[in-house]
Amino acid sequence: MKFTILGSGTSVPHPQRSSSGFWLETQSGSILLDCSASAVHRMAQENLDWANLDAIWISHFHLDHIGGLFPFLFGTKYAPETQTRKKPLTIFGAKGLKKITKAFDKTNNYELLKQPFPLEFQEVESLEKFEILKDVEAVALDTPHTLESLAIYIRNKTDKTLVYTADTGFTKTVGTLAQNVDLLIMECSFFADKPVDTHLKLSEAMYLVRFAKPKRVVLTHLYPEWDAVDFEKEVAKFSPPCEILQAQDGINLEI
Repeated sequence: MKFTILGSGTSVPHPQRSSSGFWLETQSGSILLDCSASAVHRMAQENLDWANLDAIWISHFHLDHIGGLFPFLFGTKYAPETQTRKKPLTIFGAKGLKKITKAFDKTNNYELLKQPFPLEFQEVESLEKFEILKDVEAVALDTPHTLESLAIYIRNKTDKTLVYTADTGFTKTVGTLAQNVDLLIMECSFFADKPVDTHLKLSEAMYLVRFAKPKRVVLTHLYPEWDAVDFEKEVAKFSPPCEILQAQDGINLEI
């Protein structure tokens, strides 16, 4: 699998960090993990085949994670690249996903649900196992962020594994979900002090890394305060058991 970071930041404007979005390319197709408005354009900047995207995962309904879904569907409805597309696009997320999309559609009279190709929605619950692509299994897990926020575990047919926590407060259940995965994409919004309990700071993230023992970790959803931090020096203080990377827009990783 190939993993591309489209957006490593938050809703706060930053010159180098777009809002959340990640592209996962598998042998069975492509998945967009979260769909911020900036991530939609970052797909084109990274020369990714957005017109043939197979699945979108929406972790929760905060705008820096779902705000690009509606302009993306507006684009796919009218873009020349999608007019002859036949295969479906499936959008996955928590209960309420289709209701939100319909409400936006009704307010703007865009008829986004009427695409040149089949558009499908699949709402999932915590601990539900489902097939996000053919031969690509997934498990959702609720997280302490919003009522509907979900982390996701993904395993392809060659048993390569990934967990994307999305936004979350501290919980060991995320560490359990990420046990021994090949790649853990974990939010780490703050360095030392956090103003809310619904995000992680570095010490909490490092605790979960030691607990989960993944092979590699990417820390993402980074607020601008991280710009003043020596990332490698601070991470090294925790003697992590694996490679810890600071997410940067445009990074590509092989899993």
